[in-house]
Amino acid sequence: MPGLETVAWPSAYGEAAKPRMGFFTDTSVCIGCKACEVACKEWNQIPMEIEGFTGKSYDNSVELDANRWRHVAFIEQQLPVDAREGDSLLELAARNGAIEAGVQTYQEGEGIRWLMASDVCKHCTHAACLDVCPTGALFRTEFGTVVVQEDVCNGCGYCVPACPFGVLDQRQDDGRVWKCTLCYDRLKDDKEPACAQACPTNSIQFGEVSELHQRAEHRLAQLQEAGQDKAQLYLADEDDGIGGAGAFFLLLDEPEVYGLPPDPVDTRRDVSEIWAAAALAAGTLAAGLVAAVFGGRR
Repeated sequence: MPGLETVAWPSAYGEAAKPRMGFFTDTSVCIGCKACEVACKEWNQIPMEIEGFTGKSYDNSVELDANRWRHVAFIEQQLPVDAREGDSLLELAARNGAIEAGVQTYQEGEGIRWLMASDVCKHCTHAACLDVCPTGALFRTEFGTVVVQEDVCNGCGYCVPACPFGVLDQRQDDGRVWKCTLCYDRLKDDKEPACAQACPTNSIQFGEVSELHQRAEHRLAQLQEAGQDKAQLYLADEDDGIGGAGAFFLLLDEPEVYGLPPDPVDTRRDVSEIWAAAALAAGTLAAGLVAAVFGGRR
């Protein structure tokens, strides 16, 4: 994938440009421990929030927002049970293996399928948030990541609807936007991001994006050979609607199952065509009005 191999910003940084750094998140080995969430909050000194459950999941942090830059999603799917008329709950549990094996809590056990995935800002190749920012608070670093400068952000909020993933969020007490920086301060000191360092299973892998793609392809092939037919890479294709991303994922099911858009698109991609169409329509309407006014006077 030559377009993702790294320096997509030499004009801005010249010789100071670094290889593009990012995350490869292998959800197949995520155990839902949320160590990444804790490490992110601690290192970046993100304000605490009162946690709670949605009633739909054991996930108690719910989503990415201004005060949560890493979020481990829990997707719990009930596997179909061969129910028969007149069966008691005890008989159903026995047939489903829950009595002998227990309802297992890692990926696919008897009775429940667990899918877990640590979500984060995608650091898009074509980042609409960066393009719509009027103050320059959002900028692309020498590592190819997208960062918000909180001392420059004026809280206009233009970037919030521009993000196709709903990542950006404004903090209620001051109105400014906050999100993952891929630990820019640590990168400058040749350290890996706090979340990747804290991950006990290496589900979150950090490195040069070109190298991470090679790892991801190898891992995908392993899973597919093992019978995971729905396993797929998400945001690893430079020909997708955002030109690929600096943070991409290996999923075990369709993106929608994880609450991710199946075909994300740079929200500014079609703006020029829309304005051109609007201008053409306005010109046609004006010509029609002129013809109606002057034609009616004959």
